[in-house]
Amino acid sequence: MTILCVTPNPAIDRTLIVHNFAKGGVFRPRQYQYDAGGKGINTARVVALLGGQAICAGFLGGYSGQHLAKMLETSGIQSHWTWLDDRETRTCVILIDPVSGLTTVINEPGPQLTEDDWQKLHDDLLIAADDSVLISFSGSLPSNSCPESFIDILTELMQLGKQVWVDASGAALSAAVHVRGIAIKINDEEASHLTNTPIRLPIDAVTAGQQISAQIAGTVIITLGVQGAVLVDSDQVWYALPPKIAVKSNVGAGDSFLGGLLVALEQGDGLPLALKKATAAGSANALSIGGGCFTQPEFDTMVRKIQLVRL
Repeated sequence: MTILCVTPNPAIDRTLIVHNFAKGGVFRPRQYQYDAGGKGINTARVVALLGGQAICAGFLGGYSGQHLAKMLETSGIQSHWTWLDDRETRTCVILIDPVSGLTTVINEPGPQLTEDDWQKLHDDLLIAADDSVLISFSGSLPSNSCPESFIDILTELMQLGKQVWVDASGAALSAAVHVRGIAIKINDEEASHLTNTPIRLPIDAVTAGQQISAQIAGTVIITLGVQGAVLVDSDQVWYALPPKIAVKSNVGAGDSFLGGLLVALEQGDGLPLALKKATAAGSANALSIGGGCFTQPEFDTMVRKIQLVRL
């Protein structure tokens, strides 16, 4: 079976390593790389890395869209794109300063969409999802998106018996929580905005997760960076704590977390073990620069170091 990873708003990611970066200066990167980017694409890379079969989907357009599709094709990941006429896929710039340890991300908004575009995505996803039980929707919605169209797609896939996970913020997350039975994976900042509750400790995340879970009647996972992650379901609460590591970049860690989670669930693991493996994947990714950039041995080592506690 395949795992369908949907990125409504993919991008060409330009990652620049700039020492002592500061506003208003002129700099030359010590290192740079170009990647097919977007949260769902990062998730698909991790699915493939951990032995799963991923298919990428979402909107692409223009020369940058063709370039992105070619890069992903070269990496061996399958795709089923919805193509936009006369519009360009966005580019995002990621500035990493190894001296300060800070990462600056500049995200373009993405192409303007119409109702017809959403209908095309709907039709394409029904085809792409035919051999998938697990489906993820990751990242932002492009400009001028209709939240109702997004809700309709999620709802129909749920009605077809698919297990749908959403890892999003802003309008996409606000729309997703109106779908009963959906599964949500978000970070502490996103959960805080959604519940209007400050989240500083794992117990705060449990409270927020219980509130969201009651609203959607589904599973909620809230990631907490170096503090790990909590999982809230109708009858269980679990906490996964990673070991202390030397973080190189947190970009893509959440996407890797979701990839690890989806592969574990596809392999038949229950939610607690899937949470542990997801936390291991996110932590392993933080040891490198980029999304889905770690090795199987690094992942295996991290799994053994994750502490899993039922709360």
